[in-house]
Amino acid sequence: MTRDDDLQRLLAAVHSLTRIAAIDTKNDAPAAQWRTLILLRDHGPQRVGDLAMLSRVSQPGMTRLVHQMEAAGLVTRSTLPEDSRVTVVTATDRGLRDLALWLTDLSAALSPYVADLTDDQWDAVRTSADALSARVGLVPEVVR
Repeated sequence: MTRDDDLQRLLAAVHSLTRIAAIDTKNDAPAAQWRTLILLRDHGPQRVGDLAMLSRVSQPGMTRLVHQMEAAGLVTRSTLPEDSRVTVVTATDRGLRDLALWLTDLSAALSPYVADLTDDQWDAVRTSADALSARVGLVPEVVR
């Protein structure tokens, strides 16, 4: 196996696990909603176009999602004082609370799939998570 193969397998496994866990939690919120809240939590308020680019969706698609999330009380939209044409999206306290609850539910749903991992396997998961998080600009949480 090559390193490219390993990365592809890792991405496929993570995607499958999160899809299975989302089904197991019976959460019908779109994955894009949670991804958007994570981006806002981790990177602060963002322009709609920047959120669209970070999420790899079209700007009209992100605009629709932001409208839905705003109606649900998960985000707020405002304009920049220096340029009223620019809309900035911010996660609300409710949005961040809902995200934290969803992440807790997601972790609980994933637990049965990883319950039998050995300590060495968990060390490998942690090492991989730390290394890859650093590469994409995420600061790994240190809760050891």
